[in-house]
Amino acid sequence: MGNDLFDPSRRRLLSQEGPLAERMRPRALDEFVGQEDIAGPGRMLRRMIEADRLSSIILWGPAGSGKTSLARVIAETTKSAFTELSAVTSGVADIRKVIDEATERLGHYQKRTVLFIDELHRFNKAQQDALLPHVERGVITLIGATTENPFFEVIAPLVSRCRVFKLKPLSADPLRVIAGRALADRERGLGNHRVEITEEAMAHLVEVANGDARSLLNAIELAVLTTPPDPDGTRRVTLPIAEESIQRRAITYDKGGDQHYDTISALIKSLRGSDPDAAVYWLARMLYAGEDPTFIARRMVILASEDVGNADPMALVLATAAFQAAESIGMPEARIPLAQAATYLASAPKSNAAYRAIERASKDVADRTITGVPLHLRNPVAKGLEEFGHGRDYKYPHDFAGHFTPQDYLPPELRGKVYYQPSEEGREREMKDRLGKLWPERRGR
Repeated sequence: MGNDLFDPSRRRLLSQEGPLAERMRPRALDEFVGQEDIAGPGRMLRRMIEADRLSSIILWGPAGSGKTSLARVIAETTKSAFTELSAVTSGVADIRKVIDEATERLGHYQKRTVLFIDELHRFNKAQQDALLPHVERGVITLIGATTENPFFEVIAPLVSRCRVFKLKPLSADPLRVIAGRALADRERGLGNHRVEITEEAMAHLVEVANGDARSLLNAIELAVLTTPPDPDGTRRVTLPIAEESIQRRAITYDKGGDQHYDTISALIKSLRGSDPDAAVYWLARMLYAGEDPTFIARRMVILASEDVGNADPMALVLATAAFQAAESIGMPEARIPLAQAATYLASAPKSNAAYRAIERASKDVADRTITGVPLHLRNPVAKGLEEFGHGRDYKYPHDFAGHFTPQDYLPPELRGKVYYQPSEEGREREMKDRLGKLWPERRGR
């Protein structure tokens, strides 16, 4: 069993002696800020909490966005018994114990049980399966908290029995409200200290907290308590102190989840959009968060063909070389060839003509009934097939001037079909001109 943050005696102790972020957790809905889209006045979740008619829910959002704080508010307001498990430290035996207690409580006292499970996504399938029938029967009302996309990380039957609420990283305004309350509160916060935080110091703390209230409050507490008071008793937190108190931006990044896919999407779209500055930013962000450099390189190899293509054939060569370099040398050095490839791909002329060509051809292969390979294109080498006309009438291009002579290479049903339509970009302009001269009827010359 994990530490029960909802135990009354433990809550009293933490409210007096715990970290500032723990002491300042909201005690009522009116103190809960920053998630008005789901918990603001009139919203479904707020109405459920105020009416004490909560159904099973999953709170999905990044660290420090208020998932546990919202569960704390529910614990303070509900008439149901409230208990907690941490998926990091609990197993099936702990689940069964909670279920047995909830069943007895419901049968003997007609009192419902709300079960809060932090890090729900860390439960394996067997553990999640153990919850399912009891959630379905209403023996427990589940509140699951997760930083991962529950539609990926939680079994579908359990998700289908819960209402999912998505919390966002906190914006600057609610973070400033939270900071202001912590500095003013004499009972739980730092109000007994005389504190002045310069505007540039506060702006830095809010920015680097990156939407995480816990990170912000931890930094403020460190800054205030390590700053000696002036002769007048004032602790003055300046920008250099703020920078020391929150030295590194904690990038939210869930490999295999939304952040993973969203960030690689931003990188690919920046490369496709010919913005090398944005491309190296998203590349740096992924590498900083610990992304596998070969994963990034593989995606750049795909983009080199899909979005640059024959407008600059060197793009595929360079992207493939970057992949091989990332695979062989690893981090941190791999960031250099990856940056070279990213800036080249972003700066290169763009064409998706090769990608569109294979898409068009694939559609015809899938949708149309076509006869076999024309006889003149078939292999005549196999024993006994010459007499059936295999290879007969084939014209060997190198026997003709310019190493070319017109002949049909497509099946009769597709004669004249154009799949590859070169763009006017880069090298493809030359290809377009050459193909127009070679195949004037097919290519409109």
